Amino acid sequence: MAVVCPECDNPIVVDEDAVEEGETLQCDECGIELEVVSIDPIELVAAEEAGYDDEETMHMAEEDDE
Repeated sequence: MAVVCPECDNPIVVDEDAVEEGETLQCDECGIELEVVSIDPIELVAAEEAGYDDEETMHMAEEDDE
């Protein structure tokens, strides 16, 4: 299945059977990191919009979950 990059409108091929919510992908065209926020239907948002703009923020969020 192909979805569209929310940043540059480039089609991104996603294997809907292998992708999971929370997984991150990268757009081949613009290089932005995208997070899968929904799998039915597949929806991508920029990882920084989802609150994970860098490794430190992501690590801090994981610690909060514990």
